[in-house]
Amino acid sequence: MMEDIFTFADKLGPLKIIHVHEPSIGLKAVLVVDNVAKGPSIGGMRMASDVSTEECLRLARAMTFKNAAAGLPHGGGKIVVYGDPKMPRTDKEKLLRGLAQALRNEDSYIFAPDMGTDEECMAWIRDEVGRVVGLPREVGGIPLDEIGATGWGLSNAVDVALEYCDFELRGARLVVQGFGAVGKHVSSFLTEKGAILVAVADSSGSIHNPGGLDVNRLLELKNAGSSVTDYEDAEKLDRDAVIDVECDIWIPAARPDVVNEDNVQRLNTRLVVEGANIPFTHGAEKYLHDKGVLCIPDFIANAGGVICAAMEYHGASQTAALGAIEEKLRRNTAQVLEVSRREQVLPREAAMELAMQRINRAMSCRRYSLFSTAEGWI
Repeated sequence: MMEDIFTFADKLGPLKIIHVHEPSIGLKAVLVVDNVAKGPSIGGMRMASDVSTEECLRLARAMTFKNAAAGLPHGGGKIVVYGDPKMPRTDKEKLLRGLAQALRNEDSYIFAPDMGTDEECMAWIRDEVGRVVGLPREVGGIPLDEIGATGWGLSNAVDVALEYCDFELRGARLVVQGFGAVGKHVSSFLTEKGAILVAVADSSGSIHNPGGLDVNRLLELKNAGSSVTDYEDAEKLDRDAVIDVECDIWIPAARPDVVNEDNVQRLNTRLVVEGANIPFTHGAEKYLHDKGVLCIPDFIANAGGVICAAMEYHGASQTAALGAIEEKLRRNTAQVLEVSRREQVLPREAAMELAMQRINRAMSCRRYSLFSTAEGWI
């Protein structure tokens, strides 16, 4: 049994895994604090019916790499909450307030929004424990989903990546898999620069129009609680068929492992920029690399949200946060692609090297590599 608990343990972590269960309100959740050598962990709180401890572990590790690569004074952590994110708001509030109370003494983790949670959810957390980012503007936060922090970062990563491709953004065919907080904003940013959104998917299905989709109309549908499949001037497809649409830029912005060794052969694109966390398996990324398809890894490309969160936590303004996202995303994307080209390795391998250098340096400064006994530190 003990061997099972430590299956995912290595020299980086996880520092702790906490399972939270409160039957009186139907609360089941998992917190993974992966590595805090660089400081208290930041990572989003995800709500879905089919989450798991393994998924939480993998996402927390991705946050460790993401925060390190972005040069933030924070480690990686994650929470998954078992439940339907579309449950009645009153039930959701009761659940998340209970979770915040259960974790009120876990100073090694800072709450942040993710799939299934938003700025209002973070306001509930703040009311309970105060250790949170991604707050509504009305309570002094930088609402990272409202301003599209992750999408803004992705658009900057695309700009840099195109310097290593043989096509331009203007007129490029764009496909976005997932049209939530990340997908809708990156679609807006890139189409404003001249890209043509030809296909998009959400949990209900996909739509395709080779002549282009109206992003503003799609936003109106989503804001009204409808699906992208309610868009009229487009071919309706199954949800997973979005992988088959020929394009120049393909952006996954939904769940993990959507592209793997079994379906990557169907992908027909020239550039992949990972807007979701761990959306591709390693084998899928290697397949694309061998075919000459550039793939910008998740913890480099989608770091805009956590950069914004860290800036908010340390008292920065929205303007400063957006500037930091642009500067860090452009610098890191260029650095990773230069190493990848020079050393003939996958972009993910180059990105891992960048992140590990920073993590190892932070760990070397501690008596215990994963935690500190100093007061006020983790």
